[in-house]
Amino acid sequence: MADSIEIDFLPVGKGEHSGDAIAIRWRENGEYKVMIYDGGTQAYGAELVKHIQEHFQTSYVDYVVNSHPDNDHAGGLLHVLETLTVGELWIHRPWEYSDQIRDYFHDGRMTDESLAQRLKKKMSAAYSLEDAALKRGIPIREPFAGDQIGIFTVLSPGTYRYVHDLVPAFEKSPELKENQSAVASVLDAVKGVAGYVAAKWGVEYLPETVTTSAENESSAILFAAIGNKGYLLTGDAGIESLRAAAAFASENGIDLPTRVTFAQIPHHGGRHNVSTETLNLLIGKPLETPPEKPVRSAIVSAGALAPRHPKKAVTNAFVSRGFKVAKTKGQHIYHRSPGVAKREGWTPVKYEPFYEEVEE
Repeated sequence: MADSIEIDFLPVGKGEHSGDAIAIRWRENGEYKVMIYDGGTQAYGAELVKHIQEHFQTSYVDYVVNSHPDNDHAGGLLHVLETLTVGELWIHRPWEYSDQIRDYFHDGRMTDESLAQRLKKKMSAAYSLEDAALKRGIPIREPFAGDQIGIFTVLSPGTYRYVHDLVPAFEKSPELKENQSAVASVLDAVKGVAGYVAAKWGVEYLPETVTTSAENESSAILFAAIGNKGYLLTGDAGIESLRAAAAFASENGIDLPTRVTFAQIPHHGGRHNVSTETLNLLIGKPLETPPEKPVRSAIVSAGALAPRHPKKAVTNAFVSRGFKVAKTKGQHIYHRSPGVAKREGWTPVKYEPFYEEVEE
């Protein structure tokens, strides 16, 4: 049984582009276990390895988890596999399902093998991880709802939904048949200075109409409990997968709104991944009044110069639900459970306020 945990959000990206690299260590039955959940871009792999060796004092990683195939999550993990000793690689392998999804595409000349090769090429960052693991004899497993990765339970995606709904809709997949509609990716393309509107505690506008890419929705959502503390990792998941995770947890006796005390804010704090109703199901409803001392924590990974991440409306939503919210923005954030010693030289993080003005 685990009795302590440390979670490090590393500052991926020095410019406007964001990424995710999370290093986790917990103590279980007197022994430490290490997990990496995403590794940032390819250029960040060396920094991630250095962190594991310096702060976790090991060159062995029990579990490497790639939440989804985007390069800002998968790229840095290749250096991890090539440099450290890894126990297991957890990654989705969409090219393994070409025989099940080929009929979704319009090209009658396409074979199972040609589709698999196209998917491998289109998702080269993720496929390179599979290739590296096979060369090194690292066991590969796919994270689907119900699977156990150390102390973490996979809440989403489910196998059927992943294969039949998400993979065919990947933007990086070949063109779908005309009568099949891919999930629309609504990007925030507002340029220049954004407008602001007044915000008030208890009044929240995060609509249900938002969507994100199928790749993001394929993110492996994980949950672990240590005592009365609950830890939720979301990758770049959108409202469909967050709702699926909440439903799966409820069906399996996990009351996320009361159990989650630590959360990763999805997709760098973008507005297209969360809604009011979804957050209510996942982490609970907003509090009637601001708490005197918040007891929950949430962290968002955002590039140092990212102009639109995180959105104040999103951080407000977590603050109003009793979370202390911190953002990387070029800084390393270290979260530790009670009883874990402080790291020498590390200073307290600055938390986000409840903003009285949010992006229009």
